[in-house]
Amino acid sequence: MQVSVENTSALERRMTIAVPAERVENEVNKRLQQTAKRAKVAGFRPGKVPMSVIRQRFEADARQEAFGDLVQASFYEAIVEQKLNPAGAPAVEPKSFEKGKDLEFVAIFEVFPEFTVAGFESIAVERLSAEVADADLDNMLEVLRKQNTRFEAAERAAANDDQVNIDFVGKIDGEAFAGGSAQGTQLVLGSGRMIPGFEEGLVGAKAGEERVVNVTFPEDYQNLDLAGKAAEFTITVNSVSAPVLPELNEAFFAQFGIKESTLEGFRAEVRKNMERELRQAIKTKVKNQVMDGLLAANPIEVPKALQENEVNRLRVQAVQQFGGNIKPDQLPAELFEEQAKRRVVLGLIVAEVVKQFELKPDEAEVRKMIEEMASAYQEPEQVVAWYYKNDQQLNEVRSVVLEEQVVDTVLQKATVTDKSVSYEEAVKPAQAAADAE
Repeated sequence: MQVSVENTSALERRMTIAVPAERVENEVNKRLQQTAKRAKVAGFRPGKVPMSVIRQRFEADARQEAFGDLVQASFYEAIVEQKLNPAGAPAVEPKSFEKGKDLEFVAIFEVFPEFTVAGFESIAVERLSAEVADADLDNMLEVLRKQNTRFEAAERAAANDDQVNIDFVGKIDGEAFAGGSAQGTQLVLGSGRMIPGFEEGLVGAKAGEERVVNVTFPEDYQNLDLAGKAAEFTITVNSVSAPVLPELNEAFFAQFGIKESTLEGFRAEVRKNMERELRQAIKTKVKNQVMDGLLAANPIEVPKALQENEVNRLRVQAVQQFGGNIKPDQLPAELFEEQAKRRVVLGLIVAEVVKQFELKPDEAEVRKMIEEMASAYQEPEQVVAWYYKNDQQLNEVRSVVLEEQVVDTVLQKATVTDKSVSYEEAVKPAQAAADAE
């Protein structure tokens, strides 16, 4: 077998393969002999059909089958011989497949980039530290109460945080528009659910009152037909209900699956959950900084096949998350290209760090992570046992632990600055924190 390889770009390879005619004919004859054993031809007993008849009737199909199998087999042999690592299936271009001649074809494919991960010393990481203070715990309890607010009818004017039941009709230039009308809508004033000015226009309204509210749709409104346009809403207030926060009692605690009858016990459980959230938030922020640093220090070219595969995975995830009747391939690829490229590059870099430093998942850390996750459930022992009985889930945890070991490896050489902050700042998402600054 003859093989020649041409580098058509940094990652693309054009491989020309020639398979000797003798091997081709052997493969064709092997298939014809198999066919002869089972072929049913009028006038002949099964297995007794002359080879000349078999060849006349079935050689074209046998040759086509042999072509497909030989292309696959010889391509694999060639990449092993040339020590190439394809990043996707090849595009095959036949050159010659005539009887009695060598089989020649061209395989065009991309290879994984070859690189060594470097630049750990150039990575700067700010590592936060925080504690759950009593005030943080008190705030969390109030959040939990507000999340379970119930509303009771109120014989007074509506105020912010009240819930109103309304009917409304919206018009632009005197004409009703699609999606601008509804009946029996429940709306909490001050929630920001409606466009600016709508909720504010209902403050002070009473049940049975009709109000006309003039608003302007934001310039960046998702419906481009309405963006920037002035509208008039005629709103009828059917009822006004005031918020009532639940008491911190046993019935309230039970809603969270906590078998505590005392406030002290409930506070202790909530604190444990907050501390778990805090640890994870700090760990995530450190990891994101490390990954951003690795990306900046190790620019590599991404195989198109890998990026396309990742785009398709993100499309499927988007459809699963948002639902609807849309098919994944109907979503524009450009919506996901940047995220897909980042994922692919990080995957390659992390894999290379694992290889360079010969990292393997620390089974003690795997157990620790599973126990940490299980502690959020009522029967943690059962959750731990479930993970160790399910290889797929267990391997997912091992992958996370291995990624954390990559982060720890980088941190040993990176410039790390420790910073004490409040609980609220520590758990705040990175982008939200940046926007606040």
